[in-house]
Amino acid sequence: QVQLVESGGGLVQAGGSLRLSCTASQRTFSSYTMGWFRQAPGTEREFVAGIRGADVWRRYEVRNYADSVKGRFTISRDNAKNTVYLQMESLTPEDTAVYYCAASPMATMTSVSRVESWGQGTQVTVSP
Repeated sequence: QVQLVESGGGLVQAGGSLRLSCTASQRTFSSYTMGWFRQAPGTEREFVAGIRGADVWRRYEVRNYADSVKGRFTISRDNAKNTVYLQMESLTPEDTAVYYCAASPMATMTSVSRVESWGQGTQVTVSP
């Protein structure tokens, strides 16, 4: 399994921005689909964003987002650093949750059942 370590969470006012980072230990990082999920108190863990890296057959990355964050969040990856990022803009109190980095060997990762490895989670709190 891939070891994942997140950073970048914190407290921000509504309308503000944060960037989360997640560094993976796996040397085959580039072959994994990476993503972010979040879980607010009393709710199930939900998909936020995912990114599938380019390969020899498809020379571009594929990104997908939950409808609730489209246009506000941007996921990116740096394979040279084994790191995936989540840039969050225009944050609202509804974005408050623990954010988890996730890795999957599958092409898409929009449900928890497809996740092979999880990070420890980082708290994001958005005040009104």
